[in-house]
Amino acid sequence: MPYQADETRYDSMPYRRSGRSGLKLPAVSLGIWYNFGGIDPLENARAMLRKAFDLGITHIDIANNYGPPPGSAEETFGRVFREDLAPYRDELVISNKAGYLMWPGPYGEWGSRKYLVASCDQSLKRTGLDYFDIFYSHRPDPDTPLEETMGALDFIVRSGRALYAGISTYSPQQTREAARILRELGTPCLIHQPRYNMFDRWIEDGLLDVLEEEGIGCIPFSPLAQGILTNKYIDQIPDDSRAARFDELFWGDSVTAERVAKVVELNKIAKARGQTMAQLAIAWTLRNPLITSALIGASRPEQIEDVVAALDHLDLSDEELQAIERILGT
Repeated sequence: MPYQADETRYDSMPYRRSGRSGLKLPAVSLGIWYNFGGIDPLENARAMLRKAFDLGITHIDIANNYGPPPGSAEETFGRVFREDLAPYRDELVISNKAGYLMWPGPYGEWGSRKYLVASCDQSLKRTGLDYFDIFYSHRPDPDTPLEETMGALDFIVRSGRALYAGISTYSPQQTREAARILRELGTPCLIHQPRYNMFDRWIEDGLLDVLEEEGIGCIPFSPLAQGILTNKYIDQIPDDSRAARFDELFWGDSVTAERVAKVVELNKIAKARGQTMAQLAIAWTLRNPLITSALIGASRPEQIEDVVAALDHLDLSDEELQAIERILGT
């Protein structure tokens, strides 16, 4: 039976403006880094994308190398888009990124104009889209002039391959310079995608100030620390979890006894608020008005529902915030 989007999808999802731009994003966005690859069940990916849109999540975030294998998440999304979501294209914000290794040789990663434009073209083919709403430089390139990387983003926008330009994991100084270059080129930097959660707060040391000054939005990825800031690991590590598949998660994340002990204490605050641990982590991430959207991952539709339910209770009292700080500081 053909998919019909839920008619109530916009009734409760809040939308936040990205910096000083005209674009609003849902308070929760869906990233399809894991569980959407060629090794994953297509119908589960379809169910998650449908559920997200039915809940008002209009923003789907991809990257060229998502899978595994690299590129397969784009192909999965492309199939679901063609079969289910194509009638709603103008209601969707679909972002893509390039910067990490995608193919062998000197032109298969980093930030050269050659790589970014070629990668964008490949990603459009794999997804079957005519354009991306946002295209990011996925990481700064220490060996390519920033003017070249930002010039490539400007070209991608001006050529119609994308509507907006973004950057990811750039330092405060790099962000300020990138914003200057893009502004002078006439393609303002729309948004920055950094990593941010209760255990990784580097953006509070200068980056948020730069984003506010430059009028750039902020969409943190990994707000749940790859599942650590949920109820998942409180008792034991599930056999089907990402932590069970890797000795150490990305960015140095690991399920340590110290972190689990903190999550146990944080979960007490969540329970007192009538929330799950994941919902508390999302409310904490969104507490700052400079945050445009929290970018989540999921392995089941129910996880998306659980996170979106956090939006019903975002307010954190001064006492709760102080208690959270004490736990995180121990």
